[in-house]
Amino acid sequence: MGSIQPIHTLNNSITIPTVGFGTWKVSEGGSDIIKTAIEAGYRYFDTASFYGNEEEIGKAFTEISLPRRELFLASKVWKTEMGYDNTLKAFEASLKRLRIDYLDLYLIHWPLPDPAMPPAEWKQLDLDTWRAMEKLYREGKVRAIGVSNFLPHHLVNIIQNCEIMPAVNQLELHPGYMQNEAVRYCKEQGILPQAWSPLGRRRIASLPLLLELAEKYQVSSAQICLRYLLQAGCIVLPKASAIERMKENMKIFDFEIINEDMYRIATLPQAGWSGEHPDYERIQPL
Repeated sequence: MGSIQPIHTLNNSITIPTVGFGTWKVSEGGSDIIKTAIEAGYRYFDTASFYGNEEEIGKAFTEISLPRRELFLASKVWKTEMGYDNTLKAFEASLKRLRIDYLDLYLIHWPLPDPAMPPAEWKQLDLDTWRAMEKLYREGKVRAIGVSNFLPHHLVNIIQNCEIMPAVNQLELHPGYMQNEAVRYCKEQGILPQAWSPLGRRRIASLPLLLELAEKYQVSSAQICLRYLLQAGCIVLPKASAIERMKENMKIFDFEIINEDMYRIATLPQAGWSGEHPDYERIQPL
């Protein structure tokens, strides 16, 4: 569709694919899954030091013939790796495991290591971590920097004190859990929202409305979820292990959800939330 392009342009003019491949829980034997995803057409891969799969992903990249410039690779610094010096060390460790010499995108995984941490402490920790991110960016070791799971009150601290604005904010986003205030704030600041768990870990696939719309548009309920997020202005990071599902998750550019149905999805009751929130202890998923 003309209204949705397969790439976005970040606030520093770097282009990024609209659909990426999420690698959470892709670990042992993951190199084969990554190679299958490449065969299915994915060029953007999202990982993190916490996922424990950077070595498997790096192995896959050494076994394919694609040049590095055709891949978009993102990783994240974990809660226990935050702080200026620790972030620089964590970044170099990620590069080594991935067997590459630069990242396309590097993110702070969570805004605070512990919900009990006093605001003054996590705010300073975030700023120290962000200074390291800015250093990596200036040195050309990463093409764009951003955050993950940051809500507006976390972002304000960075925005008011940074020299380089975050390019993206990766959030749990899917029908039934759209974090509208956070998405709105990101867009106002020129920060591109990305959706992790865009399919709600498949817990929302059987919602009656999504099944109804899947029948109406002759697609799967997963494709409805992903297309909805694209039209809402978000990048999506679905994960799959079978090539058929991988290809299905990429086939979301040849139909368009009409406004009435977009509103119906947008006003779904809360569903499929993981139970993760940066300011609170994890709760039982809904």
